[in-house]
Amino acid sequence: MTSRNAAAESVYGLVRAVLGGEIPLRIRCWDGSEAGPPDAPVRLVLRRRRALRRLVWAPNELGIARCFVSGDLDVESDFFESLSHLERVVGSQSGTLDVDGAVKWDVIKTGLRLRAFGLPPKPPTEEIRLGGRLHSKRRDAEAISHHYDVGNDFYALVLGPSMTYSCAVWGEGVTSLEEAQTAKVDLVARKLGLREGMRVLDVGCGWGTFVIHAAREYGARAVGVTLSQAQADFARKRVAEEGLSDLVEIRVQDYRDVRDGPYDAISSIGMAEHVGQSMLPTYAKALYDLLKPEGRLLNHAISRKAGVPGRTTDKTSFINRYVFPDGELEPVSVMAGAIEEAGFEIRDVEALREHYALTLRAWVANLEEHWQDAVRLTSEGRARVWRLYMAASALTFERGSIGVNQVLAVKTSDKGKSGFPRTRTALLS
Repeated sequence: MTSRNAAAESVYGLVRAVLGGEIPLRIRCWDGSEAGPPDAPVRLVLRRRRALRRLVWAPNELGIARCFVSGDLDVESDFFESLSHLERVVGSQSGTLDVDGAVKWDVIKTGLRLRAFGLPPKPPTEEIRLGGRLHSKRRDAEAISHHYDVGNDFYALVLGPSMTYSCAVWGEGVTSLEEAQTAKVDLVARKLGLREGMRVLDVGCGWGTFVIHAAREYGARAVGVTLSQAQADFARKRVAEEGLSDLVEIRVQDYRDVRDGPYDAISSIGMAEHVGQSMLPTYAKALYDLLKPEGRLLNHAISRKAGVPGRTTDKTSFINRYVFPDGELEPVSVMAGAIEEAGFEIRDVEALREHYALTLRAWVANLEEHWQDAVRLTSEGRARVWRLYMAASALTFERGSIGVNQVLAVKTSDKGKSGFPRTRTALLS
């Protein structure tokens, strides 16, 4: 369609005006019209006029996310390549796009011509806004439920047999996601120095992968706590099927309510991101008080690069509204500082940023391979949320804006004894 009134020509002109200059983009609109270079590496489809209204009311990351999650906007080109080209819109812009007065007037005129103005469309049902005091026990439980109680069958499609929802470790010779996840939990176990009969607490135990590994491979007595009932039910079933019920206990419990210390070791794998900076001193002190002298803590957490704003609590953040409500990423220096201030001595820090990018790409591949089943088990909107967030996160890890680190610390004895070997080689042997 080449009519002067064709929607794609007008929309493409607006995109160029707002973003500036030539962009590698081709657009197809709800009326069948197309505009932009035919060989452009990014091909977007605006399936409904409603997409424009969403962007008028939220001309930022959140508006774009609402368009995609609702199905008003689709990506027909390679998803990772498209997000990489569009990162200024999808991930790197903060707040509302800044344009001058002339461009704003062009937007208004074009919007009127395309009938894009009107009441704001309802957000997709997958969007959430939490009430109550930030990081209260009740609100934290609601945030965890929103993310993790999506359905164990859905997570099984995405995560694969290991059911491990954190960064895998892709060492030499590792070719599968399951092998990489086994390598990760074993790395944690070795850093903690697990041995038969030791008592270990896993804070934010997920579907039980680490506690099962600790009990089965090292003979440890393990307690796993989670705020997700769905996770706990699944983990308990796995424990029973492994014949480990005498060694492993799974609880639905806030870390602040664990009172049955002391433990010989504590792991926290992909949980500290939910704690929030204001609660980090409480979190670190609670874990310190639960450990025996010479007991070790392994804190595995995503971090943001120092100087990069922590936008997960921003009202325009896709991650905050759809994926991890109230989640907060802090620089590794902030996390390490909170751990030290609680009384721990830090003994080792390992960065695994590139490993998480590989892990996320593997999860996206699983989701895309089982797309119809994923939609059936949840909703198309939920599957779209996970595809967008995991692909965008992989690119963010690759770019270096965020990382993931394992911080190993010890509660030394009154006489300063740590119980650590003298070398890192001996530590990991």
